[in-house]
Amino acid sequence: MVTGKKIVDEVSGYLRVFEDGTVDRTWTGPPKFGLLMEPVSPHEEFIDGVAVRDQTIEPKSGLAVRIYIPGTDHDVHSTGQLPVILHFHGGGYCISQPDMYMYYHYYTRLVRSAQAICVSVYLRRAPEHKLPAPSEDAYAAFLWLRAIARGDLSDQWITSYADFSRVYLVGDSTGGNLVHQVAARAGSDDIEPLRIGGVAIHPGFLRAEPSNTKDHPITCPMGPQAPPLAALKLCPMLVMVAELDLLRDMQ
Repeated sequence: MVTGKKIVDEVSGYLRVFEDGTVDRTWTGPPKFGLLMEPVSPHEEFIDGVAVRDQTIEPKSGLAVRIYIPGTDHDVHSTGQLPVILHFHGGGYCISQPDMYMYYHYYTRLVRSAQAICVSVYLRRAPEHKLPAPSEDAYAAFLWLRAIARGDLSDQWITSYADFSRVYLVGDSTGGNLVHQVAARAGSDDIEPLRIGGVAIHPGFLRAEPSNTKDHPITCPMGPQAPPLAALKLCPMLVMVAELDLLRDMQ
């Protein structure tokens, strides 16, 4: 995109930061991948067996989630038998959103095949919002889900369908980092009546080196600034890594 403004930082194809502080996330990479970045509108009618709603859960901050509900031939909606996936998207804390086609395509397939609810969080992104903003958003969404489970809040799509004894924190890349962060905080909190597990998909963990400062406890939970791992009360975790990922050893 031609703007005439000087670019001071960028993530090739995904994001450009200009000298006046503005940010452009228009896709400029190979056109054949552009569809993956396009937003998909919510639809509360069932399309291919899935209904989708965008919902603000914190009016003051504007924090929102995207909720996927599967259709079913079984009478589980009225008895609360569907497990819940609380999803944190990846994107280096600066790109991606739950309404992107790549996530829409994946999660509509997942909730339909697994017969589960998915709640994907619209995390605040850098550089407009720096760490720990997405971590706070992720935990706020978790607390919102806990409030519904306790009856302190009411949400028709969640209350009517959810089995709160089967809640799974799921995140990819930097979203995998947030799975760890939320699970670590939940371990020292009263989360009743929730029962949780974690699934970190190729988490974007970094390791501090003498030449850099990549030792923020969110990006480097094994680093000196993070709480000792052995002291954390973590839920059961499944960690998946990609064999050819450059970050595989740190994951």
